[in-house]
Amino acid sequence: MFLPLELTVLYILHAQLVRSQQTALQLTLNSLHTFNASSLPKVPSFALPSSSSELSVSVALCSAEATPPRFFVTNDSSISDPSADDLGNVDVFEISLDDGSGSWTGAVPNGGYFAVSNAGQTPFEVGVSDGGPMHQLLDNLPLLGDTTLNEVLLFSPPFSPSPPVDPPTYPNYTLPAANTSFPVGPTTPPNVTLYVSPTSASSLVTMPRTGCAMRASNVAGSFNLGANKSEGIWLRDASEGWRWQWLVGGLTPLTNYTVYAIVDETKVSEPINFVTKSASFVCPIVHSLPYCPTVNYAVPIAPPPFPFTAHATNTLPNTVVDPLLQVLTNFTVSLTTFACGRDQYSPLVSCADCQQAYRNWLCAVWFPRCSEAAPESGSDSQKPMSALQAQAPSATPRSPGLSPISSSYDVLLPCLETCTAADRACPNFLGFKCPITRFNAADSYGVGYVDSGADGVQGGGIAGTAQDRYGNVWCNQT
Repeated sequence: MFLPLELTVLYILHAQLVRSQQTALQLTLNSLHTFNASSLPKVPSFALPSSSSELSVSVALCSAEATPPRFFVTNDSSISDPSADDLGNVDVFEISLDDGSGSWTGAVPNGGYFAVSNAGQTPFEVGVSDGGPMHQLLDNLPLLGDTTLNEVLLFSPPFSPSPPVDPPTYPNYTLPAANTSFPVGPTTPPNVTLYVSPTSASSLVTMPRTGCAMRASNVAGSFNLGANKSEGIWLRDASEGWRWQWLVGGLTPLTNYTVYAIVDETKVSEPINFVTKSASFVCPIVHSLPYCPTVNYAVPIAPPPFPFTAHATNTLPNTVVDPLLQVLTNFTVSLTTFACGRDQYSPLVSCADCQQAYRNWLCAVWFPRCSEAAPESGSDSQKPMSALQAQAPSATPRSPGLSPISSSYDVLLPCLETCTAADRACPNFLGFKCPITRFNAADSYGVGYVDSGADGVQGGGIAGTAQDRYGNVWCNQT
C-alpha cells in the first residue's frame, strides 16, 4: 500500500528537516570557526543563529588552491544544505571571494544555513557576527619608518585618534614644554600583527590575503610580529592617531620586503614595501623621542651601547638632546612675547601652531636623515631620485648637536615644505625665513617633490609626496 503523493512529499521534507536539525552544527555568534578536510562533517552545512538584527557571515581561505571551495548562505531555514543548484532561489546567496576572503550580510530572523561545496583540502575560517564582517580587507596601510642594513622600523595603521587638547587661552596662554610629556594612550589598543616576507618569494603571489594564511605561512624568511614583540604604541603624528611600532632586526641587506597588517587576526591591510640598505650602511635608527615624535629614521650618529641597536631617549647623549631642548625653549620664550590669544597675527594659525611647526622643522634639521640611492633595477628604478647629499668621513655635521662619524654617508635633505610650514605658521617678527627656490634652496632642502617648487604654490610636485608605499623616500618630511 502506497501513501498519497502529497503525504509522501511532506514525509520526505519532514525527514530532511529532522535530519538537518540533528546533524547540522551550530555556528556561534561573534566567534571564529576553523575547518579543514578532516574536521568538516559529512554534510558540510552549518546552522546560523536567528537574530533580530542583520548578521554577517564571512569566510577566509587559509591556503592557496587552484580550485578553491565555494560557500553558500541562506536565510530560509527550510533549505538545510544550500548549493549552486539553489542559486535561483531569492533566499540563497553565494559568498564571492576577493583575495581569499568574502562576506554576506543580511537578515536572518528565523535562522538559516551556511554550506561549503568542493572543500577539498583547503582549510578555511568562518565568522558569524552581528557587528559587521569579521573578515575584511582594510584600506589603511602600515607605515615605514626607515631601514638600516639589517633593521627596519615599522608602524601599524592608525587605530585611535589622539586625545583632544583644548587650545591655550589668554591671559594664561601656556605652550607645551620643550621636553613635552606624551599623552596617555588608549587602554585597550587593538590586536595588530605585522606579516613581513621577502617580496621575491614566489608563493607570496598566490597566498590569500587573509590573516589565517599569513599565520600559517611557510614562506622562507617570513615572520609575524605581534604586539608582544613591539616597542609599544606611539603617537607619531597627532593628526593620524596612535599606532603600534616595531623595531625589527635580523634582516638581509639590499633585500625587498613586503608588509601586511593584520587587525584582530582577521582584517588585513593592503601591502607596503621596503628595501634594506647595503652592508656598508653605518647609521643607526633614532626613534621614540617625545620631544621629536616624528623622528623615526637613521641618523649619522655613533651607535648606541650594547645591547641596543637603535637610539631612543635612554641612549641619546645629553650633548645631542640638551642643546635641542634649549633652542626650542628659547624659541617659545620669544614667541610668547607676542600677546598670544589676545592679539592675532593670522586668522588661520596661532602661537600653538607656530610652535608645533617649528618643532617639526627643528627636529628634521637637528637629526639629519641618512639614506642611500635606490639600487638600479631596470624599468623599476626609482624615479625621481631622492634628494641626497654626500658627506665625507669626519665632515662637519649639519646639526650642531652631533659629532662627526668616521664613515662617509649620504644625507637625505629635509623637504622644503617642512621649512615653509613653519614660515607660514609663525609671526613675522620672529624673522623665520626659508631659502628661495630659484636661488639656493636645493643646497639645504629637497625641492619640488611635494610642492611644485614655484614660490608660494602648494601641490604639483614631481612625486606629490615625500614617501610612498613602495619604500621610495624622496626627502625627509617629519
